[in-house]
Amino acid sequence: MNYIIFDLEWNQSPEGKSGSDERMPFEIIEIGAVRLNEKREKTGEFQTLIKPQVYKWIHDSIHSVVHVDYKDLMNGVPFPQAIRDFLDWCGEDFVFCTWGMQDLTELQRNLKYYDLLELLPGPVTYYDIQKLFSWFHENMKLRRGLEYAVDTLGIRKERGFHRALEDAEYTAEVFCRLDMSEVLPYYSVDTYQAPRNKKQEIYISYPTYDKYISRQFTDREKIIRDREVSSTRCPVCHLPAKRKLRWFINNSRIYESISVCQKHGSIKGKVRIRKTDEGTFYAVKTLKRVSEEKAEELREKRDSLRKKRRTKNQ
Repeated sequence: MNYIIFDLEWNQSPEGKSGSDERMPFEIIEIGAVRLNEKREKTGEFQTLIKPQVYKWIHDSIHSVVHVDYKDLMNGVPFPQAIRDFLDWCGEDFVFCTWGMQDLTELQRNLKYYDLLELLPGPVTYYDIQKLFSWFHENMKLRRGLEYAVDTLGIRKERGFHRALEDAEYTAEVFCRLDMSEVLPYYSVDTYQAPRNKKQEIYISYPTYDKYISRQFTDREKIIRDREVSSTRCPVCHLPAKRKLRWFINNSRIYESISVCQKHGSIKGKVRIRKTDEGTFYAVKTLKRVSEEKAEELREKRDSLRKKRRTKNQ
């Protein structure tokens, strides 16, 4: 299997939201990628400029960072050709790696705009190098920029930043400095193409928590009442856990709960409800062991929210 570390540069409407096409708010103008084998040895690179079709002028903020102007892009290739060339170069047995979540989402959104989404069936499995760097070097507290990670790991800055191939090269170097025994189990799943039916729902058991991604619902309010969404199981033994704190919604519009496994203690549940481009909804649920202190903090948080809501209603 190969690791495809890719980076995108994109343009947007110079007029802001008023001139933006909601089907594709960010138009890809460059793809850069590095291919690594299973030993994380570099075996190839890919770079192409893409001729824009939607936004004919480069947004000032994009131009100031990327240093590509419209004349450069006029010699680029159309997106349908560029993406086919890129996927052909990737080969058959590979997994994507990116710095953050947005590149993969925008790649699929551009594919959908050109009616080419079947070229990359989803949900797409990938490694989020930004998240993994945060977990194993920043104690999961912050998502840092690529240059910060490069400096932290002592990687020589022999190239600039904010061009697709250069950023892909740096991301690959960060990836090569991560401990694969720690990283390998923590793959991510991009849900731009969320499961459409119950058969496609996703269940993942990571070393430290479980994740479930539901099918799509037409009604947001029905999701938390769904039996599978609201169920809680221990992420260690995977047996049903007894609910101690019912699902409640916090200030961030996230549902939380506490359950108890007789063998493994308190289990914190978290459900995020997300919306697709088609206007449907789906849930991403995580279940994780927590200390009794953390469980009590969540109970106090629930009680505080209830009190504030009662006061507001009065």
